[in-house]
Amino acid sequence: MGKVYEGITPRLRTFIEEQKVFFVASAPLSEDGHVNLSPKGRDGTLVVLDEHTLAYLDFGGSHAETIAHLRENGRVTLMWCAFTGPPKVLRVHGRGTPIFRDDPRWDELIPHFAGADGPGARAIILIEAVMVSDSCGFAVPFMDYREERTQHAQHFGRKSEDEFAAYCAGKPTNVASIDGLPGLPVPLPARTS
Repeated sequence: MGKVYEGITPRLRTFIEEQKVFFVASAPLSEDGHVNLSPKGRDGTLVVLDEHTLAYLDFGGSHAETIAHLRENGRVTLMWCAFTGPPKVLRVHGRGTPIFRDDPRWDELIPHFAGADGPGARAIILIEAVMVSDSCGFAVPFMDYREERTQHAQHFGRKSEDEFAAYCAGKPTNVASIDGLPGLPVPLPARTS
């Protein structure tokens, strides 16, 4: 049976840190808008800052749906599934804020991602947990982790800051969501540090 927690307990934090993938869900306010669900991975890109706060690195890609939804309404849910060990599904429902590269909070938060930071980092998503809950996960299959994929880091690692900014500006679904909500600010802010 599922349980609701006051925050991210030490046991839940350990569970989160052991998972190799998590999922992020967001949606616009419009009833006919598109709900977004994105898988996230890459070692070192998610941190639990305290019992009510998490953050993850948002990298360049083909869309900026989560950023657009958070800019509009802030609603977000993160989910982890145990693919090994005891069955569990954990959700953090919260309020998210995209921290862009020219925001003073960037310099405070980016050291938490020292091993994962790279030229493709376009925002840090800061999440304040409103509700933390788990459920059984009995229907989640066992899956074995093999290794990290390196293509994303390699692809963006070959781009200069100017090339990365041009890439972001050149993707219509980076500048606006598929529902037309503002996504990434362009030109992409330069890093403050």
